[in-house]
Amino acid sequence: MTAFNAPELNPLASLEQWEDDLLVRYPEPEHKAKEEYRNYDNPERDTVREFYRLNHKYQTYDFVLDKKREFLAFDKKELPVWGAMEFLNTLVDDSDPDTDLDQLQHLLQTAEAIRADGHPDWFVLTGFLHDMGKVLCLFGEPQWAVVGDTFPVGCQHSDKIVYPEYFANNPDSQDERYNTKYGVYEPNCGLRNVHMSWGHDEYLYHITKDYLPEPALYMIRYHSFYSQHREEAYNHLMDEHDHEMFKWVRKFNPYDLYSKSPKPPVVSELKPYYEDLIAKYLPATVRL
Repeated sequence: MTAFNAPELNPLASLEQWEDDLLVRYPEPEHKAKEEYRNYDNPERDTVREFYRLNHKYQTYDFVLDKKREFLAFDKKELPVWGAMEFLNTLVDDSDPDTDLDQLQHLLQTAEAIRADGHPDWFVLTGFLHDMGKVLCLFGEPQWAVVGDTFPVGCQHSDKIVYPEYFANNPDSQDERYNTKYGVYEPNCGLRNVHMSWGHDEYLYHITKDYLPEPALYMIRYHSFYSQHREEAYNHLMDEHDHEMFKWVRKFNPYDLYSKSPKPPVVSELKPYYEDLIAKYLPATVRL
């Protein structure tokens, strides 16, 4: 295992700093103007840049396989889903000027926006669950192995990925097994056969894959795959089924990014509805 020093573990002020940077890269005109987000007196993107330098250096094909072996054993904790959300709540971000909400409130706000638009209940549940994989940070994982734009490993890195120049420091970029267009994959093999960079998306997908409808699983697994669902950089690996399912990923994206609001949800009022919804789709406890 690679040893990391403290700055290499946590260059971001908070996990949400990555999502705030997405608002700058992918603003939506019908939502709050991008300059109104992350409004520090002296806004800095240096920490985001450092985050991606580390992410792009260390997210290798072998690293991903190692993390899957480590975390997909699901031997860390066993909790009810609501308990897992409360566990996640220890990641409360006091530095975020866009919201005073804790993690649970933010997830409820996302889910309530989806519910208000009349989407199916499994879509609402997906909004509620989508960040649960961030509990990886509570198991000592570095930020760049929890959040960040995701991308395939085991093949050439697209120049559509944010800060592509940092892949020069990734060993896979010099490895002839991994640095060609298709790498270890076949043309249009389907994303089910592709290893993605490790983080909260992939982790939560494996926690929920036996329980939720397939569109929900695509939303969970690929909502941070911006180089595809915004830039279409990996069409050569996707099959027709992937393209059909990515309609759901794109439908989810605005709720993921643009649901922040100063009005907090009333957790006590919403908890019975979400506990019933969890019970409809998921087991009584989940293993982390």
